[in-house]
Amino acid sequence: MAPVPRDRGWVQRDDLRLCFRLSKFRGQPVALALLLFDTRLAWGNMFEAVEFPSEGATLRGRFYRPARAGPWSVVIMTHGTTATITMCLDRYAEVFCRAGLAVLLYDHRNFGLSGGEPRQLINPWLQARGYRDAMTYLLTRADVRDDKIAAWGDSYSGMIALAAAALDPRYAAVVVQCPACGVEKPKQEPDKRNFHTMQTIFDGGDITGTRETTTGPLPVVSADQLGTPSLLKPIQAYRWFIDYGGRHGTLWENRVIRVIPPTPVPLSAYLAAPFIRGPTLLMAGRNDEMVHCNPDVTHMVFELMRCPKQWDDIDGGHFGLLYYPSEIFEQASAGQRAFLVEALSV
Repeated sequence: MAPVPRDRGWVQRDDLRLCFRLSKFRGQPVALALLLFDTRLAWGNMFEAVEFPSEGATLRGRFYRPARAGPWSVVIMTHGTTATITMCLDRYAEVFCRAGLAVLLYDHRNFGLSGGEPRQLINPWLQARGYRDAMTYLLTRADVRDDKIAAWGDSYSGMIALAAAALDPRYAAVVVQCPACGVEKPKQEPDKRNFHTMQTIFDGGDITGTRETTTGPLPVVSADQLGTPSLLKPIQAYRWFIDYGGRHGTLWENRVIRVIPPTPVPLSAYLAAPFIRGPTLLMAGRNDEMVHCNPDVTHMVFELMRCPKQWDDIDGGHFGLLYYPSEIFEQASAGQRAFLVEALSV
């Protein structure tokens, strides 16, 4: 029997609300393909469907397992605003897995495969606690090196990954690409007092939103900002989300509610930066189109870091490194892979 071809299908199980898609099996019956699956990608990288609890909801995704025997260093990965795991992030996970890194790739609460209500609601504090609970889940596994776990984030989750890595001392390293560190820096100073306040909120403070601090529901993207304004306004955002989110099986929806709880201090990479412990790679898109990726603020965040750190510029604006296949993706993923392999002693 011919091997399963390299053009992607992806598999998720009914008991995890995961969908099943198999493409171009060249006449092989789907039932036979199912018999071959056993939670493994037949073309080399291996993943299992996983779930773990977080703040009263169940978060779901994939655990990618390298070919060599464990225990493994692990990268915890989430996507940016409303995007789901098969919108290019699975391609990064495959690159890291081939390099010997395990990967926990999951959808944020209220999005994609993960549980939580109301659907399509973003609360940055809840998403940061998701990183905490992903770490707690990994530490229950015997195949994980508990001192070699990195946080990875893109765009809005890049900001959250930076904050979570400071707030959770179990993280050994951080990689972020095009992090949305803010339109402007917070009014508060990045000192121990404000960080302690942020830590208290993160650990269990009130993160309830209000009507005044809630935006939406509204479209994530729109081609008509006058008639149908959206949360993300650049045309580049519209093109990427409609392309990748519109593909079969992503579970992406063009609808969002954003809550910024009125906490004493915000969840902020700027306030957290001096307290990140592990080596950190910040990959910034040249001429980033997104207003929350103000390069001045991003540079301030980087300069505040006291940990071993690396800044890499990359072409393509905000979304260039989220197109696969592309030269920009290859450059970005190769640089991140090299950094993670060294930082996590693979």
